[in-house]
Amino acid sequence: MNQKNSTRRDFIKTLGLGYAVLVAVPYLYGQNKPQQRPNIIFILADDMGYGDVKCLNPDSKIPTPNLDKMAKKGITFTDAHSSSSLCSPTRYGIMTGRYSWRSSRPQGGALSPYAQPLIESDRLTLSQYLKNNGYHTACFGKWHLGMNYRDKNGEIIEKDFDMGWNVDYSRPIENGPNKSGFDYYFGVDVPNYPPYCFIENDRTIGV
Repeated sequence: MNQKNSTRRDFIKTLGLGYAVLVAVPYLYGQNKPQQRPNIIFILADDMGYGDVKCLNPDSKIPTPNLDKMAKKGITFTDAHSSSSLCSPTRYGIMTGRYSWRSSRPQGGALSPYAQPLIESDRLTLSQYLKNNGYHTACFGKWHLGMNYRDKNGEIIEKDFDMGWNVDYSRPIENGPNKSGFDYYFGVDVPNYPPYCFIENDRTIGV
């Protein structure tokens, strides 16, 4: 295993597959000096409670030193609301700025494996907006907003819960994070279903 892949995999293991991390870093302009814009790191964690983070709950049994440092140096919001309590619709809302029930799944709920992309191809996303305004963007971890896989005949798989037996993993995966405004992606789609491997941009890393 080369050092590049080892570092990425160690990072993902440390992060946990239930997390999605959106990173935006300003482009460098002239004299190799960054423009005066903040770096942005957005961490979305499945099944994480308000009281799990030490800085929000001194009695928490979970040490969170890095999150505590970020809170100390930044701003902590203590009153937040979501139009959904599940992963896919929550991500849709964050990425598009729209209520999740305005998507193609108005009933809500998490996407099934191999489901069609939830974000419309012409929809402006948070990552694309940042990219349009001079940021490099990257996403790490769980995507779970739908991607287009092709079967061994080259046709796009449209049946949920196909279970991946008929997927041609040698082909590029279409309409994933890179099509939603991310310069780079490394993570998983739905981690407890095939392919049981990481995805880098539009390609699986092993199956």
